[in-house]
Amino acid sequence: MTTTNHSVFADKRCMITGGLGFIGANLAHRLAALGAQVTLVDSLIPEYGGNLHNIQALEAERVRVNVADVRDEYSMNYLVQGQHYLFNLAGQTSHLDSMHDPYTDLEINCRAQLSILEACRKHNPAVQIVYASTRQIYGKPDYLPVDERHLLHPTDVNGINKMAGEWYHIVYNNVYGVRACALRLTNTYGPRMRVKDARQTFLGIWIKQLIMGEPIKVFGDGLQIRDLNYVDDVVEALLLAAASDGVNGQIFNLGADETINLRDLAQLLIDLNGGGRYELIPFPPDRKTIDIGDYYGDYRLIQGRLGWRPRVELRAGLARTLAFYHEHKQFYW
Repeated sequence: MTTTNHSVFADKRCMITGGLGFIGANLAHRLAALGAQVTLVDSLIPEYGGNLHNIQALEAERVRVNVADVRDEYSMNYLVQGQHYLFNLAGQTSHLDSMHDPYTDLEINCRAQLSILEACRKHNPAVQIVYASTRQIYGKPDYLPVDERHLLHPTDVNGINKMAGEWYHIVYNNVYGVRACALRLTNTYGPRMRVKDARQTFLGIWIKQLIMGEPIKVFGDGLQIRDLNYVDDVVEALLLAAASDGVNGQIFNLGADETINLRDLAQLLIDLNGGGRYELIPFPPDRKTIDIGDYYGDYRLIQGRLGWRPRVELRAGLARTLAFYHEHKQFYW
């Protein structure tokens, strides 16, 4: 982990939208350990990944939960008041769901983002916001590794709406002075992620299949290249961005030093698990049309500005993740 002193968060009020989800809950654990007063906002809609078990070990005096939907502007108007930091992680993440139900994706990833930003503009313009964007907005890469200057041409409705949500934050920073930056996350994995299906990440359902003794289903030839970030490294990037005033209005890629194709990734999981198997299956037609092929990002910009780089090696991160789900699977299946 980066050794930056995060004492700036001690006794500060920090709000996390999507706070009972995968990244939000891991961030909540870290902020609570740093002495922050944390408010977790989550709708607990079953499809979107919120899980109360994610915060079971946290002390109530440090963390409070508000069950609210980010689409509710009245709730947002109230909840943002008095917050020093806002980690805006709420969103609809399923690319397939966005194609089947584009209006819901629009409501959550666009309109709700405006509600949050308007609430901040009117009721807490001094708040510092970090928005969790996604590498999906790049679409199928024109070149690798992908840097922040790469053209944006998303392949699905989710990518378009996340792109709009990201730019709402940049516009409100530039026009209204609501301090905000965005991190374009790549494939984040680790404890507390949704594994019951593929709505959050393909790696989640792979882990469930492996532990349940089912074959890991790899689409296509399995040679698609990816980069992955362990969740602790992503949390560190969020904290570094929030603690720096010099990144307002900026957009940063996250990325990894290791890249791996999906077939080798499946085999690595099997090796670490001590058994299992994978099988190659044809791409389902609805997934093939939105697949981006190879992707890995260039994270040198955030490394240069904030000193961030991934610290957890892939093999170690996957081993920790598998151990977590072997122990806690009853809460995530």
